[in-house]
Amino acid sequence: MKHIFRKGADPNAPTLLLLHGTGGNEHDLVPLAEMISPGSSILGVRGNVLENGMPRFFRRIAEGVFDEEDLVIRTKELHEFLDDAVREHAINRNRLVAIGYSNGANIAASLLYHYEQPLMGAILFKAMVPLRNRTVPDLQQMPIFIGAGKYDPLIPQTETKELINTLTNAGANVYEQWIDGGHQLTREEVERAKEWFNKQFLEA
Repeated sequence: MKHIFRKGADPNAPTLLLLHGTGGNEHDLVPLAEMISPGSSILGVRGNVLENGMPRFFRRIAEGVFDEEDLVIRTKELHEFLDDAVREHAINRNRLVAIGYSNGANIAASLLYHYEQPLMGAILFKAMVPLRNRTVPDLQQMPIFIGAGKYDPLIPQTETKELINTLTNAGANVYEQWIDGGHQLTREEVERAKEWFNKQFLEA
């Protein structure tokens, strides 16, 4: 998969896996990563699917309706890419935290639904339930931040709450941050995510 890797200054900070939204690319979330954890190494990945010329991580049938068969295939593709990337760039797989926005948050959530401990943790902005009627692996207290908008026109609150409940029931330690906004990312969410990240991964 097309990607960028940038070595961070703090060897003790987790590496950040950056997963963009529809129409984004491997560079999109770099400024966000720099705000949340300036010392972290960065692995930014571009989705392999094009929708009207816009990169995505998996196909969808309509707005909010996923092509589940493609989602399973693309999740496996990303998982295998990460196996290769950690070797290529000497990344500690046990110190890999995903930051995903929208479509990128959905593929990150799908990783958690399909594989045991694929990440150390995750920050999911504007995520949906990737798949239903599936047993999620034991997440073993994995720290997960979920940022959601109370008035998101694309994601009903019930959808976000279902995702939170599923991850929590699978053993994750989920922190939810609701803002008085929609689908766009806000500074308030980023600041809360930074505080959460510091407490989870950087403070002794």
